[in-house]
Amino acid sequence: MYIRPEQVLEQYDFEVKAVQKGRDGYLCDTSRGTLVLKEYRGSKERAEFLAGMLTHLRSEHILVETVIRTKEGEPLAVSEDESKYMVKAAFCGTECDTKSRDSMLAGAGALAKLHHAACSYEGEVPEFVKVGENELLYLYEKHNRELRKVKNYIRGKKKKNEFEVMFADHYARFMEKAEAVTIRLSEAGEQGRVGFCHGDYNQHNVIFSMQEIAVVHFDNFSYQIQVGDLANFMRKMLEKNGWNTGLGTDLIAAYDKVRRLSKQELECLYSYLAYPEKFWKIANRYYNTHKAWLSGRSIEKLEKLIRQEEQKEQFLQMLFHFTT
Repeated sequence: MYIRPEQVLEQYDFEVKAVQKGRDGYLCDTSRGTLVLKEYRGSKERAEFLAGMLTHLRSEHILVETVIRTKEGEPLAVSEDESKYMVKAAFCGTECDTKSRDSMLAGAGALAKLHHAACSYEGEVPEFVKVGENELLYLYEKHNRELRKVKNYIRGKKKKNEFEVMFADHYARFMEKAEAVTIRLSEAGEQGRVGFCHGDYNQHNVIFSMQEIAVVHFDNFSYQIQVGDLANFMRKMLEKNGWNTGLGTDLIAAYDKVRRLSKQELECLYSYLAYPEKFWKIANRYYNTHKAWLSGRSIEKLEKLIRQEEQKEQFLQMLFHFTT
């Protein structure tokens, strides 16, 4: 985006001392402390609900972002070209350390606290933030179609590169696992407590500040089965740690200690984690990028995924034991 941030910030009731470009927005030194200005692509109604939910979470002693309202009391500022922007408070601290067991377990516990607090929200939840029934099944069926498309594309090539040969060699076993998950979901469905979800809960969005653990970047929030957040966090942590079964067990326990997981939620967690999400992600990225130039990084990621598959299966067997 190209804007003059000072012009957008004029819509707010604080003094701007300095502005500098950040990774995905602008860091603003203001009379209200350090704030972040980012482009916002959702509707005003969605922004209003987010602002209200974050206010509720803070009232429940969960350290989350604050949406700063304009002088007119709006959650968004609109630039001259009709682009929308949101200003939120920033937190100083360090991201969740994927090499520290204590840090990761604290992140799982913080998520459980967030989910628990969100469930006490008494305001009306608009339909446009709710995720439809069987949404995970539909998503994985879509992923399966995309994997078949990649397979057919590679099969049709006369001369295959190193990545394509490796993908073709391992496609069948990963696709078998993908289809097993969709069958499981079609038969059992998605079960678990529905509520406000972060939508992208990972190590980058869990900040260890001077005060306590802060949760940031709710851009992808939704209202659906909450165990999906836990699955996303666990997948990230376990991929970074070779799908260590002890770590996986401890992450579940850290969450469960704060917010008890039902048998149905454990079954749903299993479905989330059993699906070969990383295999699909690598394949989809390959298919949708310039294939004439092969990234060595893509080969490295696929090799690492294949190496970790045995450890992942061991973890899933343990988790499956608790769902039967």
